[in-house]
Amino acid sequence: MVSSKRKFVILIFLVLVGAGVGLGVVLSAGKEKTDDAQLEADIATISPRVSGYVKTLNVADNQSVKGGDVILEIDPTDYQLALDRANAALDAAKARVAGSVQSYESTRVSAPSGELAAAAQVKQAEATYANAAKALKRVRSLSDLARSKQQLDDAIAEEQRTLEALNDAKARLSTAQTAPQTIAVAQSATDENTALVKQAEADVAQAAKNLADTKIIAPFDGRITSRGVVAGNYVQAGQNLLSLVGNKFWVIANFKETQLSDMKAGQTVDIEVDAYPDLKLTGKVDSIQSGTGARFSAFPPQNATGNFVKIVQRVPVKITLDNPSVPDVILGSGLSVVPTVHTGTKE
Repeated sequence: MVSSKRKFVILIFLVLVGAGVGLGVVLSAGKEKTDDAQLEADIATISPRVSGYVKTLNVADNQSVKGGDVILEIDPTDYQLALDRANAALDAAKARVAGSVQSYESTRVSAPSGELAAAAQVKQAEATYANAAKALKRVRSLSDLARSKQQLDDAIAEEQRTLEALNDAKARLSTAQTAPQTIAVAQSATDENTALVKQAEADVAQAAKNLADTKIIAPFDGRITSRGVVAGNYVQAGQNLLSLVGNKFWVIANFKETQLSDMKAGQTVDIEVDAYPDLKLTGKVDSIQSGTGARFSAFPPQNATGNFVKIVQRVPVKITLDNPSVPDVILGSGLSVVPTVHTGTKE
């Protein structure tokens, strides 16, 4: 009798276990679940572009900020002085350009006209010299009785004077004929000064940018994390000062490769958050990584040995949240979550 009761109890137990297993299979059908998943968010490492002492710090640990808020300000005094010097240098360069342009325009007009005048003087000097030479030849052709020694001396002196005048006029013409070179030199000076203006403008732009960079702006909405700076610190360009974690979160879930056969983008997902057991989030499969997590690790496994043991690989799946920011709930990057993908549904 006892044996029959025991058999009956065992039978009932097996039936219940079978029913439970069957119910579990039915309930889990069309679903894929993993507890190897975490919340992720955009994380910006905030670093200054310029060096200096921190004048104002506007944020505290874990404080919320809006994109465009001034997180901190580096003392701008030195950068304002640099901008003032650059502006002064630009004004001086512009003044030099104005002077060289004026000189060029004057040279461009005066140099050719000087050449014409010098050429006319040469012609006049040549005619004067020709007359003096003829006069000297005529005086020399006379006998001593027909002309005096004084007349001969005067004719010789006049011929020499007009020859010197002719040579001087030719020299002035030769100088005036360098007008193209003179104009080119004036143009070159103008071009050089114009280039100096462009350089000075670039220096002003750089100085203005450096001054603007003394204010560090939040690139997006988020919360201050890992703050390692206080007012009065001297900071270097590129130094990590703090991190900004964005308010919009998504999930990276590492599913087994055997769970991916029916998983597709657009499928709905239920998400449990370990930190908030009563919080239920929903989302959708965004994409599946083209490679296992191990393949993209710092030291990918090398299985080219004779003692290879097959291990089920994990593949990261990105899941976007229907509501990426939850009011009154402090979510954080790295929090553990449990997503359940409904592989039988697709939006």
